[in-house]
Amino acid sequence: MLSFPLRELGVYTPAEMGAVDRLAQQHVPVVTLMENAGRAVARAMRAAMRPARVLVLCGPGNNGGDGYAAARYLLEAGWPVAVAALTEPKAGSAAADVAGRFTGPRVPFVAEESARVDVVVDAVFGAGLARDVAPAVADVLRAAGRVVAVDVPSGVDGGTGQVRGYAPSAELTVTFCRYKPAHLLYPVREKMGRIVLADIGMPSEALEAQPPQAWLNAPGLWRVPELTPESHKYTRGVVSLCAGEAMPGAARLCASGARAAGAGLVRLAAGENAAAFRLGEPGLIVDDAPLAVLLDDARRHVWVCGPGLTEAEVGLTLPQLVEAGRCVLADAGALSAASGRPDALRGVAVITPHAGEFARVFGAIGDDPPARVRQAARQTGAVVVLKGASTLIAAPDGRLAINVHATPALGTAGSGDTLSGVIAAMLAAGMPAWEAACAGVWLHGEAGLRAGPWPVAEALDRHLGAARAEAERRQGLSAREQGVI
Repeated sequence: MLSFPLRELGVYTPAEMGAVDRLAQQHVPVVTLMENAGRAVARAMRAAMRPARVLVLCGPGNNGGDGYAAARYLLEAGWPVAVAALTEPKAGSAAADVAGRFTGPRVPFVAEESARVDVVVDAVFGAGLARDVAPAVADVLRAAGRVVAVDVPSGVDGGTGQVRGYAPSAELTVTFCRYKPAHLLYPVREKMGRIVLADIGMPSEALEAQPPQAWLNAPGLWRVPELTPESHKYTRGVVSLCAGEAMPGAARLCASGARAAGAGLVRLAAGENAAAFRLGEPGLIVDDAPLAVLLDDARRHVWVCGPGLTEAEVGLTLPQLVEAGRCVLADAGALSAASGRPDALRGVAVITPHAGEFARVFGAIGDDPPARVRQAARQTGAVVVLKGASTLIAAPDGRLAINVHATPALGTAGSGDTLSGVIAAMLAAGMPAWEAACAGVWLHGEAGLRAGPWPVAEALDRHLGAARAEAERRQGLSAREQGVI
């Protein structure tokens, strides 16, 4: 059974959450959950803003039912509230029951009503929307000044993060029980404003019966190995890198990232180019022996291939590493060499493309990034780290982590080389590939947050030790104690 912190970090697609809702009915009435959801919306609004004139836009489904409940609780708190229904709930449904309890004013579902109030609560469509928002509905939403969204802003596909026709930008979004992918995926994440994840009493039995396949990336989803009195450089792990002639800086950044993240020993396989690297950091070992000779050392199990390499250099090194059964992280030049040939990456453990590299290897990301990254992982048999504002980490077995613990300041040349080194250090320490990738991405993001505004890639190294210490501190805490939900 999953640990409690791990369960908290689960991210559910709308279909998975729909299954949870159906399972929950065996333990608690739907009306009770709907009332709890509406109470949570009202509570979040009262905490975030002064009393104001409110119009609650309600759809006919459960999302609308949450809106009716929120309207009643705001009305009971003394706020001037009216409801506008797109369509009345189906007779006999839980939403109809809750709608009947609202005794305040009702107004037409038109743009003029949205425009005349201070705040519009958008409870029209939830995360499971499967069609574009109709123009007439979009007009009503567009007329709103300030918007509070229930679950997601109407028009947002909760599973893919795509906007279906139109979606308003909310200043506050209140969702329930667990995040959906859209809450974490940029650029649609920016439409959510501040997100409140509310506990509405969802039975644990329902959640356990429908486990997620995606998680918010945070300590507790993985554990970085901790030092013991008997730790030494080989128990901490050896990271080896293939170094090339044309761009030595990339290999240096990767090596520095691995060392700063805790690798016990980092070695550069530079061959004839060894002299160009020997004037660097004194703790970095530079090898000039042929790769075939270096592979005789079984302790050198983890290799990074790609940073600073030309496609020709990749062609001389990557096949040897795979043939020798090494644990390989492929990045940069290795991805360029695999352009249009994803099968060329079979046998590697982890690949770390940015969006452009991903598209060159696998084709367009398309409208469903989580599904596309999972497909790439299955196709190659490798963990795929799609770097971006929301970094996606997919395993071949379908597990997916979504990382938002980062900063735009990481978008600087060389930052990705550092990340490759950090992940390699986690692999060398004995972490499985998916967990190592998740931990490396989080540590890299934490270092970026600590590095302050406008850091260069070299600056990240100074903060990776503190980032690892912070991960060790947090990984025994629940997600709420960490402040990530």
